[in-house]
Amino acid sequence: MYDACYSFAPQMTNDDFKAFSPSIPTEPGIYKYVDAEGTILYVGKAKNLRNRLSSYFGEKKYQLAKTKVLVRHAHHIEFMIVETEHDALLLENTLIKKHQPRYNVMLKDEKSPLIYICIKHERFPRVFLTRKSFKDGSTYFGPYLQKFRVEQIAELIRKLFQLRTCQLNLSVENISKNKFKPCLEYHIKNCAAPCIALESEESYNRKIEQIKNILKGNFAAVKNHLKEEMVKAAEEMKFEQAHLLKEKLALFEDYQGKSTVVNPNIRDVDVFAIADDEKEAFVNYLKVVNGAIIHTYTLTLTKNLDEDKEMMLAFAIQNMRERFNSITQELIVPFEVVLPENELIITVPKIGDKKKLLELSEKNVQYHLLQKRKQAMNATGKQTSAERILRTLQADLHMEAVPLWIECFDNSNLHGTNPVSSCVVFKNAKPAKRDYRHFNVKSVEGPNDFASMEEVVLRRYQRLIGEGAGLPQLVIIDGGKGQLSAAMKSIRALGLEGQMTVVGIAKRLEEIYFPDDPVPAHINKKSESLKLIQQARDEAHRFGITFHRNQRSKNFIKTGLTEIPGIGAKTSEKLLQHFGSLARVKDADPAEVVKVIGKAAAGKMAAYFEGNTPNQGTDET
Repeated sequence: MYDACYSFAPQMTNDDFKAFSPSIPTEPGIYKYVDAEGTILYVGKAKNLRNRLSSYFGEKKYQLAKTKVLVRHAHHIEFMIVETEHDALLLENTLIKKHQPRYNVMLKDEKSPLIYICIKHERFPRVFLTRKSFKDGSTYFGPYLQKFRVEQIAELIRKLFQLRTCQLNLSVENISKNKFKPCLEYHIKNCAAPCIALESEESYNRKIEQIKNILKGNFAAVKNHLKEEMVKAAEEMKFEQAHLLKEKLALFEDYQGKSTVVNPNIRDVDVFAIADDEKEAFVNYLKVVNGAIIHTYTLTLTKNLDEDKEMMLAFAIQNMRERFNSITQELIVPFEVVLPENELIITVPKIGDKKKLLELSEKNVQYHLLQKRKQAMNATGKQTSAERILRTLQADLHMEAVPLWIECFDNSNLHGTNPVSSCVVFKNAKPAKRDYRHFNVKSVEGPNDFASMEEVVLRRYQRLIGEGAGLPQLVIIDGGKGQLSAAMKSIRALGLEGQMTVVGIAKRLEEIYFPDDPVPAHINKKSESLKLIQQARDEAHRFGITFHRNQRSKNFIKTGLTEIPGIGAKTSEKLLQHFGSLARVKDADPAEVVKVIGKAAAGKMAAYFEGNTPNQGTDET
């Protein structure tokens, strides 16, 4: 199965999604909608993956048209869990840039939303903000998403350490030749003027080291310095300065934006983690290019013999590197492995950024293993429950085969009008709603349930035979001996007697009737098999009643108003919604009718009613 860290392929219905939703994590992460060809249609982020994905399968009337189309075209969903919502946003941005999914909103320019703080690789380094990182020897910190916060930190660094902002080439030779003059930044005390040798390189580099500590999150020394300055300003009655220092201290406390999924300190690496149980092993793969995770995949391996983890991981690494055309020279793994490519750098990190990447991969593969176990347990439990019920039903009805496929028929009419029938299908003791069918009774006039049942059963199994679709093991007829006998006429006419078990269920005492047996069978009222028969009968009744109401409404509109030339279904619905009934439409004030449907349509309707009004004049002799 193609997946990222864990994936499933629901049939994109609410019921199916509800069955899968417990296996979706409630942690932050990204999710991808993928079509049958493996093309990524959409990438999204989530603070809570389960809650976010459930929003795609709620009430359809509240969904955007684009969302409905996306869900309809998706084949399966993949997702990956990360540590924070911040990481989810960064990973989403990276994947959108790489894959350009059809349904994501794209930026018209290439301006990145990510911000780095760069310490330039040069003599007397500058510190500035940038949206791009380069392999130029400079040190980059980030990426960060909140530009306002990062600008505050950058401004604070400049005020604390008096750094240069010019782009001059401050080489030893240029400074010794007095090529430069101090600028305004020196005069307003924002720079110590290393350009004219008023600050030594050693002193400047000590400031740079302090800045690196700040950006790495090592705030202790800086905090102590700020606290001392704050106390000193307060003692000297400089309260405004003390308050400013307090705000700077609070800013330090609030600042820390290090990310695992986008890290400029790590360039191109492949990360692998493994988890296994008695039968299978799972290997998670993270592909990191230019410090950003651009691809994830989890491979499932079936154990045949007593393979150890080292052997399985080595096999998976070669398989996935070949599959995804990886030429990365460094691999991050949880333990040493032996690979045929001697030039590869195998890293087993203990601390640092690479260790965090490995922990992220391990977290995803462990989650994948856990969900596979839960799915297996749930599937086993459901299978055992369904099998138990069906075998009980088989015994209660003295059937030769287990009734894996059950069909139930019911009739519905109102005083003989709009007769319809329904057929519901249960497979493995569960409703198979896609296989439900309803029938308009064609050959029967008046209230004749027996003839209606005979017609629809004939039509149903005539079609199944013609399509070669097979036959159910059990057919349930909602009704007593009469309806059952009518159904058997059609079954015998088709030569199907003996190929299916056919029973009728009487509503009053819940008695089960068999063909040619006048004595009904009684199944224990608490039996699971009787409850399954009742469930099928009730579902057929519900499905038939719903269809009957719809047909009755359509026929009411059709016979009442749509027979008028120039009056269509929409106009008829407007009239009935406004006036409430056909009689009120006929008796309505013509002016009010004009307001509802317009002058032209109102005129046609008035002319029709006048032409169809009985003559109230003298009798003809």
